[in-house]
Amino acid sequence: MKTVKTERLDPSEGGLTRAVGILREGGRVAFPTETVYGLGADARDGTAVAGIYAAKGRPSFNPLIAHVADIATAQRYVEWSDLADRVAQAFWPGPLTLVLPLRPDAGISELTTAGLDTLAVRVPAHPLAQALLRAFDGPLAAPSANPSGRISPTTADHVLSGLDGQIEAVLMGGACEVGVESTILGLTLHPALLRPGGLPVEALEAMLGEPLAIGGSAEAPTAPGQLLSHYAPTAGLRMEAVEAREGEVLLGFGPVAGEITLSATGDLHEAAAALFGALHRLDSHGAKVIAVAPIPERGLGRAINDRLRRAAAPRDADG
Repeated sequence: MKTVKTERLDPSEGGLTRAVGILREGGRVAFPTETVYGLGADARDGTAVAGIYAAKGRPSFNPLIAHVADIATAQRYVEWSDLADRVAQAFWPGPLTLVLPLRPDAGISELTTAGLDTLAVRVPAHPLAQALLRAFDGPLAAPSANPSGRISPTTADHVLSGLDGQIEAVLMGGACEVGVESTILGLTLHPALLRPGGLPVEALEAMLGEPLAIGGSAEAPTAPGQLLSHYAPTAGLRMEAVEAREGEVLLGFGPVAGEITLSATGDLHEAAAALFGALHRLDSHGAKVIAVAPIPERGLGRAINDRLRRAAAPRDADG
């Protein structure tokens, strides 16, 4: 792949203006959201979206999330419903993606949807993401800004460690607050959880007044983040570990203290925010195997365990 000079853009009016210019010219700009850094390109421009796949080495059958500034912008591209409106009013802006039927006149590239008749759409809460989307005034396809299948980036340095020289710019916006990708809710027929993430499933179920069905497929993804092997460090990964074996480093949680501990107090919000950064640090130290302490399967623990299971999966499953 051709190497480009990756610009570091300050989170200023000048930096935003330059970022919008790059995006309108069909370029790629990494930017912070409250979940992780996204690698943005115009979701309507097939050549620009192809540049995302090329930079990441991402399988083209894996759909992308279109990020927009607000509900009104989302309605330009998807078939809206009363249920979608109730959910969006409750949780947007925020770490929730909705998968809805694509409008016939949406003008979204088939590469963004991976040829599906649905679109994954989200309104991020991060102030810099909001400023960028309002200035761009359109949908930005934006998967996580990292080589496909590897650890998601929660700082600009993480982005640059994987994509420097492969993308046009990074909008430098500090560390991400949530630290795991968005929860994805399918609303094409009945509500279905397609990926656990930064919005706890319990909050969605409480708002909907019913348990959520589980949807999605690793073989034929209907939303991002469903591939079996994903979010993987170079090192191997072993879950449910209470101590490190010979040759391993321990990632701790709660009473199980590790070389790095996600949260000594067992706080799942703190652990989610620290997860990808901790994996990056342990990976950069040359660990062969990362042993991970048990994480409870509740609240944000569901999203943490989902990412860890995919990171531990066989790498040849990434497509």
